[in-house]
Formats: sequence, C-alpha cells, structure tokens
Amino acid sequence: MKILSIKEPAFDEYGKILDGYDTAPLLEALRRCTPLPEGTDYVPSQPELEALPVARQIADNAYGGMPVQLGWCNGHNTRLNCLEYHRDSELNCGTEDFVLLLARKQEIEPDGRLDTSKVKAFRVPAGVLVEVYATTLHYAPCHADPAKGFRVLVALPRGTNGPKPEISVLNVEDRTLRACNKWLLAHPESAEAAQGACTLLYGENIDIANDI
Repeated sequence: MKILSIKEPAFDEYGKILDGYDTAPLLEALRRCTPLPEGTDYVPSQPELEALPVARQIADNAYGGMPVQLGWCNGHNTRLNCLEYHRDSELNCGTEDFVLLLARKQEIEPDGRLDTSKVKAFRVPAGVLVEVYATTLHYAPCHADPAKGFRVLVALPRGTNGPKPEISVLNVEDRTLRACNKWLLAHPESAEAAQGACTLLYGENIDIANDI
C-alpha cells in the first residue's frame, strides 16, 4: 500500500495541519506520563495533558471554546481492523512519525458497508498537530517504525468514547453507535467484531507491515 504524506494534496479531503501550536510540552508529557504497550491502548482523558497551557489553546482555538478532553492512543499496530467517526474533528500529534488509515464517510454505502479498497494511508511527522475531519473514517494509528511504536495525542470533545447512550435504533447508522459520539464499522477479522461490533467493512483487512 502506498503511504502518502499529509503534505500532499490528497490529504485535503481528510484533514489538515494545524499551525501555530507549541507541541513540545505535549510530546514531553506523552513520553513521561503514558506507556508504550506491545499492542494498542487508548485513554480518552489524561490529566497531565489537560493541565498544559496548550490544552486551553486547543479548546479555545481549535474547538472554538468547546469543552475538550486530551487523551492518547499508544502502542504498536499495522492493521486496519475497524473504522470509526465522530460528529466533530479529532486532533492528533505524535512523539514519533505515525500512519493513519483513512476513508471518507461519503464512501459508506447505503446499507452501511464500506469497501476497504477505499482506504488510504497517510504518514504524519512527529510533532505535527493534525486535524482529522468529522467526515473522515479513522481508527488506531499505525507505527512507522516497529522499534519505536507510537504515542499519539487524541483530542476530542469531552465525553467522546464514554458510555454509549441507550437509544432506539431508527436507521442503519444507529446500529453502528458503539460509544458516546463514536460510530464504528468493524472488519470481520477484528477483535471488535468478536465483541459484537457491526461487521460492515468488507475486503482486505489492510496490513501495512510490509509498506513502512
């Protein structure tokens, strides 16, 4: 799979680079306060990150004053497994280069399925704060170097990925609501599918291990 740069025009449909932020304190806190598991782990809210002055800048500048949470997704990964989206943009920034596997919400078919051949890979340089649009399907980052893994900031509106609300299913999309502000499409080979997530990704469960 070809891995593109987020500086290429192809990325414009999926997100953008956010300039002007001092990411050094975020990177230092990620290295100091968060683990690097062999697999992949996610924590939606990390107090040491949210105590930084840049956290207020992200809330006020990037989210226009909305309450936000700063957490992380760390570890080692090369597989797609799932795609998710939120009603709001997500911000990411890594201590090392990492790769995002992305598709567009508009590519979801009327029956809720998505062909994984639509997925594109983008490499994000270390220290660059990137916005992933609300219309962009994404999931856990992939490492660019297996020896280094990844530590990636995940900034989202507060409450995202919290407990799923109890709803009556009204349409196809409602079936994919997996947590608060989290709609998930799983590949049949994923652990999430085994745990009951809707298996709506078809085609190859993309693995970039030989492409990085």
